Amino acid sequence: MQGGIRPGSIRLIVGLGNPGKEYERTRHNAGFWLVERFAQLQGAALRKDAKYQALVGRLANNGAWLVLPQSFMNASGRAVQMLAGFFKIAPAEILVVHDELDFLPGTAKIKQGGGIAGHNGLRDISHRLGSHDYWRLRLGIGHPGDKNAVADYVLHKPSTEERAAIDEAIARSLEILPLCLAGDLQGAMQKLHSVEKEKPVEKKRPEPKPDPKVEVTSAPQPAPPPEKPAEKKGLFGALFGKKK
Repeated sequence: MQGGIRPGSIRLIVGLGNPGKEYERTRHNAGFWLVERFAQLQGAALRKDAKYQALVGRLANNGAWLVLPQSFMNASGRAVQMLAGFFKIAPAEILVVHDELDFLPGTAKIKQGGGIAGHNGLRDISHRLGSHDYWRLRLGIGHPGDKNAVADYVLHKPSTEERAAIDEAIARSLEILPLCLAGDLQGAMQKLHSVEKEKPVEKKRPEPKPDPKVEVTSAPQPAPPPEKPAEKKGLFGALFGKKK
């Protein structure tokens, strides 16, 4: 795509994650995984920039920026705010790629705006930009089933099967990024969402208790009437009975 950035297109792609070897393979770094792969495909080098406290790269064909904040998740907005402010990039021209607890591994969805769903990276970006209107590319990582286990869950590696599913979702997402950069966000959304049906996270439900056994008893039958004793024929009955 030549000729620079078109109006309404994405000018800044942000991948969310935590810096350091101990975090690079954890679920919370799914946003890093996608942007790193996209940079490799585009031949864009991600270099550490002390001013932004981030790894920063730029696409040669259209000038769009790639950013991986290096100030940990809960301070991700600093690099986004500084770079967007300096280059006059509006929130609607920013795409943030992040892990999503509410989707199963293998699911990827794109949308503009919305809440932060407890995500510390989104919270800081929304706070620093003063807006929720940026685009989000959400990569499902699944939910542990207990909200109290979320903090530990996102900072652990996914299973081999889960990682394979997340990588498949990343591969599908990479295919729609050129549309985002070209300003066709609706086309990107349609293409990404048409290849899969949204899969909500399966929540564990308590097993249904078996119905109590009810013993069916038949109604008591009335006792048969007592049989009349056979009449005993006495002497007179035998002597004066009817003649045939």
